[in-house]
Amino acid sequence: QVQLVESGGGLVQPGGSLRLSCAASGRIFSINTMGWYRQAPGKQRELVATMPNSGSTNYADSVKGRFTISRDNANNTVYLQMNSLKPEDTAVYYCNADLRYYRGVYSRSDGNFWGQGTQVTVSS
Repeated sequence: QVQLVESGGGLVQPGGSLRLSCAASGRIFSINTMGWYRQAPGKQRELVATMPNSGSTNYADSVKGRFTISRDNANNTVYLQMNSLKPEDTAVYYCNADLRYYRGVYSRSDGNFWGQGTQVTVSS
């Protein structure tokens, strides 16, 4: 009923930039928080950045000053601009959304959804 689809990953050299996008679609009533998480090989998934409807932002210390999260609420899309990339940023990046969706004709439910992930590799 709800899908999150990421795009924009790839291979980039250290110091380079990438922009990730994530579009939410389906029977969505409203979206609260959208964000990005990442998981490197052998490590737990960790928060990168989140952005609730209020427009405030929250970043992991490791990406502050280098990454910028933004949203296009009209199109249910969240972006992650990644600059000054480092090899330690290499990971699968996942989009996440807390939202309310239609379960039937009249009912609504709250849920947390994940995208399928997009690989970001920073290497020379």
